[in-house]
Amino acid sequence: MKEVTALERRFSRILSMMLALILFMFASSRAETADVIPEPTLSPEAAPYDAEHPENLEADQLYGLSAILVTADKGEIIFEKDPYAIRYPASTTKILTVLLGIMMVDDLNQKVTVSESAMDIPADSSTMGLKAGEEIPFIDVLYGTMMLSGNDGANVIAETVSGSIPAFVDLMNETAQRMDCVNTHFVNAHGYHDDNHYTTAYDMAIIAREAMKNEVFRQIAGTVTYAIAKTNLHRARTITTKTEYMLSGTEEKPNKYYYPDATGIKTGSHSHSGYCFVGSASRDGVDLISVVFFTGKRARWADTIKLMNYGFSQYMSVTPPDLYAMNPITIETSNYSTSDGNRGRVSLICQTRSDSYNPVIIATKSQVEQMASTIQDTLLIQYSRDFEAPVTAGEVMGTLTYFPETGEPAVYDLVAARSVAVRDNVPKTLEEIIAETYADPNPFPPFSFEVALLLFGPILILGLLILLAVLLSRWIRRRGVRTPKPKQRYLK
Repeated sequence: MKEVTALERRFSRILSMMLALILFMFASSRAETADVIPEPTLSPEAAPYDAEHPENLEADQLYGLSAILVTADKGEIIFEKDPYAIRYPASTTKILTVLLGIMMVDDLNQKVTVSESAMDIPADSSTMGLKAGEEIPFIDVLYGTMMLSGNDGANVIAETVSGSIPAFVDLMNETAQRMDCVNTHFVNAHGYHDDNHYTTAYDMAIIAREAMKNEVFRQIAGTVTYAIAKTNLHRARTITTKTEYMLSGTEEKPNKYYYPDATGIKTGSHSHSGYCFVGSASRDGVDLISVVFFTGKRARWADTIKLMNYGFSQYMSVTPPDLYAMNPITIETSNYSTSDGNRGRVSLICQTRSDSYNPVIIATKSQVEQMASTIQDTLLIQYSRDFEAPVTAGEVMGTLTYFPETGEPAVYDLVAARSVAVRDNVPKTLEEIIAETYADPNPFPPFSFEVALLLFGPILILGLLILLAVLLSRWIRRRGVRTPKPKQRYLK
């Protein structure tokens, strides 16, 4: 009987331990699931994405629930997917934090001291490894906050700029309002989740576009590795960006999400926001900015690359000579040789002057085609000579002038693409006659029948008239024609 009781107890213990283990695993699973960042999937109805034809991108081919693509220069929207939906920005918040740090601090190389309050961040925060009491150059804090997404660095920036984190958050909201971000509200400087800390893809694109106008911010956003100097509490170290979109990988392990045209900007993630990324890229003078919210860990890179390739497929950059070459001018000359196979037609080539700059025009393909089709409305064309043969190849026939929105006009020469001979026995022009006259060393015009007639003709005519008058007078006298005397009249 005692034996049975012992077995039962042993069995009971085993069951209890197994049950406890199951409960522990279940609880751990529940806890882990609560912090797991969701990974959105594509709609089963989405058409397969064709990387060979990025211009055919559709909204449902993106994993992100919200996305937008804009031009960096004018903010023109190129592509969008639910861009006005309220989303949690996570650490993409730090774009505005770092921008304000750059703008509001005069000496970026000054040393700042990390306070205890700046280190008051959630335990699961991403950090740049700062310690309370550490003295570190402010510029290093800016780099660490962007590249390592340091919540501690964001707080240091906030306190350095405004004296306290709440005051800095007020500045963030005021700045966002001035930028016309109407659906944005910040609660902290780093983006850790709060139900009242939100924005939209549209508003974040506005913030990122303003940030990328700042030269220092662009430099930080585009940095892959950075050396942080030794501090009183840390030895010198080198940090590397978390943005895989900017990392080329190695020959042994290349990164398929590396985008050669990438120029930044900032990642973000937590369980309420999903994975986020605000990206930028530049190609052939076209600068683009993208935002993807609530997408996947790797999908944020795939979404960004799809957006960028779509944008570059829509936009192109051309110079005024490129634009002119799409619809060159052909002139028709007069007095051309009868043997000229092109009947005097000459194409004009646009040539860049050595002392003139060559601006870039950025527009969509349809806009470029429209400008080319109306080339004389887009560019000022002026001719410097008439279109009468002879014409020599390379001879300047006129100028082409482009007036950019900002800056000085760009002037180009329009030169003849070929020579055109003059027709045989063509009458001399007045200009040619004058030129020959001035070139003749004889001060007197050459004697000819025409010149003699011009000089002596009037005299001859006058002499003939006089002669005729004399002859007529003699003829009258010979005929005896007399004039009767008038009768005398007397007074009564």
